[in-house]
Amino acid sequence: MPKSSLQHQLYVIIFGTHTTAGRVFDIGLIIAILTSLLVLVLESLPNVMVEWSTQLRYGEYFFTGLFTIEYILRLYCSPKPRAYATSFYGIIDLLAILPTYIAIFFPSVAFMGVIRLLRVMRIFRVLKLVRYLQDSNILLRSLLMAKRKIFIFFNTVAILVTIFGSLIYVIEGPQNGFTSIPQSIYWAIVTITTVGYGDLVPQTALGKGLASLTMLLGYSILAVPTGIITAELNNEMKSHRTLVKCPNCSKTGHEADAMYCKHCGSDLAEPDERVVPVDK
Repeated sequence: MPKSSLQHQLYVIIFGTHTTAGRVFDIGLIIAILTSLLVLVLESLPNVMVEWSTQLRYGEYFFTGLFTIEYILRLYCSPKPRAYATSFYGIIDLLAILPTYIAIFFPSVAFMGVIRLLRVMRIFRVLKLVRYLQDSNILLRSLLMAKRKIFIFFNTVAILVTIFGSLIYVIEGPQNGFTSIPQSIYWAIVTITTVGYGDLVPQTALGKGLASLTMLLGYSILAVPTGIITAELNNEMKSHRTLVKCPNCSKTGHEADAMYCKHCGSDLAEPDERVVPVDK
C-alpha cells in the first residue's frame, strides 16, 4: 500500500510500535482493556449495581463500541485481513466484543467479556518484552517433554483415589455421609490433595485410619510431579546452552546470550557465530 495513504498510516499506528503514535495507541488500548475489565467486575457486585447499574451498562457499551471500531480498523488497514482475522490476536479481538452483542439475547453471556484480559498480552509487544518469552518457552518445552510421565502419574493417582474412595464407602457407608462411590471418590481426591474441605469426615476408627493413610500418601504424591518437571527443566536448560568454546580456556557450556566466559571472563564469539545444539 502507498506510504502516503490513510490505510498505511493506520497500519503503522495500530500494528506498529516503532513510532510514538503506535506506542501511545497500544498503551491507550491496554488502559482501555483494563478499565473495561474493571467495569465488568463491578457489574458482578450486587450492591454496586443497585446504585451504578446505568452508568456501568453505558460504560460497557462504550468500550464494546470502541473495541468494535478498533477491530474494523485492523481489518481495514491490515495487508492480509483474513490472516489477521484467523490469527491468535485476531480471534481474541473478535471474542472480546462478541459477548456484549450476544448478551442482548442471552444476558448471562455478558460476563464472558473477561476474555478481554487475554488482549493484555499485547504488552509484551508494546514494551519489547518478547525476548523474555524465550524463558517461558523453555518451561513450556519442559512440560511437553514430561507429558508422558505426568500422564502416567495422573493415571496412578486416579486409580488410587478410586480404590480409597471405594474402601471408605464400604467402611463408612451412607449413614456417615458417604452416599455413593462417586461421592466417596470426591472425598478421596480432596483428602489426597491435602485440601480437606471437611464436608465429608469419617466417623469410625477404621475410616479415620484410612483417612490418615490417604493424607500421608497425599504429601508423598505432591513431590512426584515437582521432581519430574524439575528434572526436565534442568535437561532443557542444559540443552539450551551453546557449544561455543572460550578462545582462552576452551571450555564450553555457556548460556546462549552470554558475552563473556563464565570460567575465565574472556570475550566469547558473537551470537551469530555460535553453535547451538539442535532439538531432537
